[in-house]
Amino acid sequence: MDEKLKILLCEDDENLGMLLREFLQAKGFNADLYPDGEKGYKAFLKGSYDLCVLDVMMPKKDGLTLAQEIRNVNTDIPIIFLTAKALKEDVLQGFKIGADDYITKPFSMTELVFRIGAILRRVKGKKDKEITVYQIGKYSFDTQKQTLTSPDKTQKLTTKESELLALLCSHMNEILERNFALKSIWIDDNYFNARSMDVYITKLRKHLKDDPSIEIINIHGKGYKLIAPDAENPQT
Repeated sequence: MDEKLKILLCEDDENLGMLLREFLQAKGFNADLYPDGEKGYKAFLKGSYDLCVLDVMMPKKDGLTLAQEIRNVNTDIPIIFLTAKALKEDVLQGFKIGADDYITKPFSMTELVFRIGAILRRVKGKKDKEITVYQIGKYSFDTQKQTLTSPDKTQKLTTKESELLALLCSHMNEILERNFALKSIWIDDNYFNARSMDVYITKLRKHLKDDPSIEIINIHGKGYKLIAPDAENPQT
């Protein structure tokens, strides 16, 4: 059995935090609990964590600020937000920072563990995928390293960007159904996740903008299509 996965848990409600930590530990995770964003950030810099669960509303440093600082250090680590109020702005801001998921209080702890499991399977389980490198016009996209390389530069993609681009590549020059993409990556095809996906599509367009032969187009009412006329066969 692999070592236990380490989770950074930041929650200022002491009772909820302790319950969450105990529940995660009972489910086989190693969970460290911190009551505010400042302590959480210090712990993140010292520890080697596999996933972060962050409350949005915290003293000293809120979850969104903490997530931004964590992202500056590590673009890959999955982040789940706990939010007391499903405020559109908070959720969308969280996704712009690069959150992987959010869960609204009150929530079932079993659902949180399910979401953690789904994210970890996506992140870790990609090693089983047969295609690891796609050629998109002049770009080479490595799904495992999460890099997009052109003759001029190499860009490191976030986990979400990489997952979405891999789905688009696997449907290259075909329609990628919106609901299929949402359920594959975000689990749930609700309004917030749909808006989040739009944000990531915009980011991918920026990453691919130097090759005019590549387009990601909206297919109204259906989804998206990655058009890459010079697409070569993917490598395995």
